[in-house]
Amino acid sequence: MDLNLLKALDALLESNSVVAAATRLHLTPPAVSRTLARIRHLTGDDILVRAGRSMVPTPYALSIRQQVRALVQEASTVLKPGRTLDLASLGRVFTLRGHDALLGALAPVLISSVRSAAPGVRLRFLGELAADRPDSLREEVDLELGAMEPTQTDVTHEVVGADRIVVALRRGHPLASTRLTPKRLAGLAHLNVSRRGRLHDRVDEAFAALGLQRHVVASLPSAAAALEVVARSDFVTIVAGTLCSSLCRAFGVVTRPMPLDVPSTPVVVSWHRRFDSDVGHAWLRSQVIELLDTALEAKR
Repeated sequence: MDLNLLKALDALLESNSVVAAATRLHLTPPAVSRTLARIRHLTGDDILVRAGRSMVPTPYALSIRQQVRALVQEASTVLKPGRTLDLASLGRVFTLRGHDALLGALAPVLISSVRSAAPGVRLRFLGELAADRPDSLREEVDLELGAMEPTQTDVTHEVVGADRIVVALRRGHPLASTRLTPKRLAGLAHLNVSRRGRLHDRVDEAFAALGLQRHVVASLPSAAAALEVVARSDFVTIVAGTLCSSLCRAFGVVTRPMPLDVPSTPVVVSWHRRFDSDVGHAWLRSQVIELLDTALEAKR
């Protein structure tokens, strides 16, 4: 029995894709297609079948998925020489994706910390996708930083804390030095921060509960873009207070407490479960979680 067939089968059953499995196994798609043919011949089952533009597992494939995963993990544990991590010699590229406010607060301290401890490690920071792709943590990203707890069973996460939201407006705004009320805030022209381009969010629900309606004139994909517009106009935007504090200072924007009840924004770090026992990944995510917790703690 070729153990590589089990590894390939595990990748195929996890991704339901020859191309994605090839990426994970560092092989070419034709090579993985040939391996799938061998698995089909050995098991007498199709394993994956075409369904439109995608592939779906057969009932037999579904029935053995967990067993295959357990066998591969057990074999991997037996064959690993040890669980020690030599940071000085670690050479690896980690990819982090998240909201620009989170990345902006994290990147300066994380890059410095990683550079000092593990000079051979390189970091890639990616912005949020416009649409959710549940498979992206499996194929492309080591850590996802955001405000939503994942629902996928193959994704692990940790809620680091929460950040209060605040109203951001330019320093010379007519209401910059006065007390904001829900009615005054609703009467201003708002910019919404949304990677999907949404013009309404949970803030509008809070206004509606008071019988008020705000006017959102535009939606921007990042807090930085919204704050730059706010700095040059009488528009206002609502952002995470602690995580956006450096951006606000850079743009000369001031913040005011929200005059209505809106829950704080959670800070969630997520990763695919295949990294749970990866010592290099465990070290990186511990750095990320500790640095984010420190940033949030500074303003508590």
